[in-house]
Amino acid sequence: VMADDSTPDANTVQALRDVANRLRIHSIRATCAASSGHPTSCCSAAEIMSVLFFHTMRYKRTDPEHPDNDRFILSKGHAAPILYAAWAEVGNIGESDLLSLRKIHCDLEGHPTPRLPFVDVATGSLGQGLGAACGMAYTGKYFDKASYRVFCLLGDGESSEGSVWEALAFASHYGLDNLVAVFDVNRLGQSGVTPLEHCTDIYQNRCEAFGWNTYLVDGHDVEALCQAFWQAAQVKNKPTAIIAKTFKGRGIPNIENAEHWHGKPMPKERVDAIIKVIESQIQSNRNLTPKPPVEDSPQISIRNVKMTCLPDYVVGDRIATRKAYGLALAKLGHANERVIVLAGDTKNSTFSEIFNEEHPDRFIECFTGEQNMVSVALGCATRGRTIAFVSTFAAFLTRAFDQIRMGAISQTNINFIGSHCGVSIGEDGPSQVALEDLAMFRSIPNCTVFYPSDAISTEYAVYLAANTKGMCFIRTSQTETAVIYTPQENFEIGQAKVIRQSVNDKVTVIGAGVTLHEALAAADSLSQQGISIRVIDPFTIKPLDAANIISSAKATGGQVITVEDHYREGGIGEAVCAAVSGEPDILVQQLAVSEVPQCGTPSELLDKFGISARHIIAAVKNTLMS
Repeated sequence: VMADDSTPDANTVQALRDVANRLRIHSIRATCAASSGHPTSCCSAAEIMSVLFFHTMRYKRTDPEHPDNDRFILSKGHAAPILYAAWAEVGNIGESDLLSLRKIHCDLEGHPTPRLPFVDVATGSLGQGLGAACGMAYTGKYFDKASYRVFCLLGDGESSEGSVWEALAFASHYGLDNLVAVFDVNRLGQSGVTPLEHCTDIYQNRCEAFGWNTYLVDGHDVEALCQAFWQAAQVKNKPTAIIAKTFKGRGIPNIENAEHWHGKPMPKERVDAIIKVIESQIQSNRNLTPKPPVEDSPQISIRNVKMTCLPDYVVGDRIATRKAYGLALAKLGHANERVIVLAGDTKNSTFSEIFNEEHPDRFIECFTGEQNMVSVALGCATRGRTIAFVSTFAAFLTRAFDQIRMGAISQTNINFIGSHCGVSIGEDGPSQVALEDLAMFRSIPNCTVFYPSDAISTEYAVYLAANTKGMCFIRTSQTETAVIYTPQENFEIGQAKVIRQSVNDKVTVIGAGVTLHEALAAADSLSQQGISIRVIDPFTIKPLDAANIISSAKATGGQVITVEDHYREGGIGEAVCAAVSGEPDILVQQLAVSEVPQCGTPSELLDKFGISARHIIAAVKNTLMS
C-alpha cells in the first residue's frame, strides 16, 4: 500500500467531498421519483461511500464481478439508492436508470439483490451482511490467498441483531485482517432512536472486546476516513471496525438528525430547494478513477464434479446415512479442491469430521452460531469461489431460516446437510429432533430437497448437490439402516425408485429414510399374509416424481399411504397430496408425527407416533377393508 493513500492531497479531498454530495443528490432524486425509499439513511453514509468507491477500494469498473476486485457489502440494505448512486458515478449505471428505482421493470430494487452484477449477496434483512463479508474474507485469506479486501457497511440499528455479534466473534477468531466493518452510527433507527444513540465509545469498547482493531472517526470527514481505511490495511491478524459518527439526513435542511424521517422520500415541493443547498457545496466536477486490483487470485473450476469411483457398499451392509454422508463428502473433497465444509460444533455427530481429517484446510468450524454459519457459507460461495456444504443437526438449521431465505434471494448454490432428523434419533428428546425441516426447505424457491434412504443414495445425493444450481438440502438419519441399492444404481433429481412391485399390488406406500425401511418390513410381513404392496422411495421430496407416484397409485386402485418421520404439515404426505391433486380417484392416507415428541428408544418412538411397520400394516389392512 502506497504511503500517499493515508493523506490525500487537497484536490482529492475536495473531489471526495463533492462526490459525497453528488451521491446525496442522486439518492434524494431517485427516492423522490419512486415516491418511496430511504434518502436519510443514504445521506449519513455519503462520505463513507465516496471514500470507499473513489479512494480506498481497488476494482475494475467495467467488470464488477471480477474475482480480484475488492468486495463491498451494504448490510444496511435499505440504503440501496446510495450504492446505485456510487455505481452511477463510476459509470456503470445511467443517471436516468436511477430514476426507475423500485419500478417493476428495473433491477434497481428497494434493497440490493444479485440481479445486479455488482451485488454479491442480497441484503435488507438486517444483521446478515457482516457474516457474508466474513465468508468472503475467509475465502480471500485462506482459500484464494489473494490480495482483495472486503468492506461491509452496517447500520447502528442493525447492530442490535445477535447475528452481527456472531460475525464479530468469527472474524476475530480467524484473524481476518482483510475485512473492514464500518458502523454508520447515525443515532436513529426506523421508529425512534437506537439504544446507544451517539455513544460511539461503547461501540468501540464492544468491538475491541470482541478482538477487533477499532477506530473512531467523524463519518463526514473524508480525510479521517481515508486515514482510517489506510491504517486498517496495515494491521495484521485482526479485522478492523470503523465506528463512524454520522447524522441521518446529513445535508438536508431541517431534516438532518431529525426523528420520523426513516424510509420517507423528500416532499416533492421541497426537493429542488434541498438539492440547491447541497449543490452549493460542490466545488468541482472532477472525476476520480478507482485503482485497479492486484490480480493474484487462482484460476479455479467448480463445474461438473465427477464421482471418482463408485460407492463402496454392499447390499445388506448397515450404515447410518449421516455416516455415509461424511464418507461421501470426504471423497468429494478429493474430486474437487474447492469443496469446503462449514460445521456448527457438531462434526463428531454429523460425521463431517471425516472431511476435516482428510481436508483440514477446507473445513470451517463456525462453532455454535448457526445464523452466522449460513451467512459465512453464503459469502464463501459468492463469485463461484467454492462449493460450500453446511452441516449440522437439521433441527438447528431452523434458527437460520431467515439466512436461508435470504440465500434464495441471493441466488446462492449452498448445500445444507441436516442430520438427526425425526423421532428415530431416540433418547435425546424433542429439542434435538428435526420434524419441520422438510417443510422449511420445501418452501424455499429453487431449493432441491434430497431425502436418501441408504448409504448409496446418500453418496449420489452429495454429488448431485455439488453440481446443482440453487440451494440443496440433504436430510440424513442417525439410525443405522440397510443398504438397499447396488453401487451402479443411477440416481437423478426428481426421479423416484419403485423398489418393490408386482402386478398384484393393492396399495402404494411411500416412505423415506427410516420409514422406507419400516415400509419394507411391513411389505415382508404383509406378503406372508398374501397381501402385496408397492413401495416407493421418492429420493427427492422437491422436485417430487409425480408421474411415477401417479402411475403407481393408479396401478394400486388409487390407494396411497405416505409414512414420514416428520410433522404432517409441509412434509412428504402433503407433497404427495399436492402432486396427485389433479387426479380423480386417488386417496392419500398420511402417517406422520402428530404431536411434540418425547424421549425413548428409536423403535419405541416410531411406534408411539404411528410410523412404524406395525402401523403401516394396520393402515394397509384398514384401507383394503374400507
